[in-house]
Amino acid sequence: MNPFHLAVPVTDLAETRRFYTQTLGLPIGREDERWLDIDFFGHQVTLHLTDTTESSPTNAVDGEDVPVRHFGVVVSLATWDTLAAAMREAKIGFVIEPVIRFAGEIGEQRTFFVRDPSGNVLEFKSFADPDMLFRRD
Repeated sequence: MNPFHLAVPVTDLAETRRFYTQTLGLPIGREDERWLDIDFFGHQVTLHLTDTTESSPTNAVDGEDVPVRHFGVVVSLATWDTLAAAMREAKIGFVIEPVIRFAGEIGEQRTFFVRDPSGNVLEFKSFADPDMLFRRD
């Protein structure tokens, strides 16, 4: 699998660094005074210091108002449970609480959404059957 690269704006690099490294437990790659790379589950996410971040519209998905501008990762159920517990322990407010989406259907998954300290929305999901990630029927 080829890793993806994603760059996102952040308004406080030190606070955002703590969130990704301490709360999520992710390692740092290269860095500079205005940006840093995070090893986001094997993918390169670059956090760029800016003066502002944009707000995001939402889209209705399975009864939830999902922020359109978000990124995330599909993880094992054990990792998903660990991350959800870490969010609760760190008192990180959920944008969308941990939930089973599309229950009993193709694509059944557990998902939750949180914001990093700069307001970027992250989604963490785990599929009941990993083969359903791209299945259409």
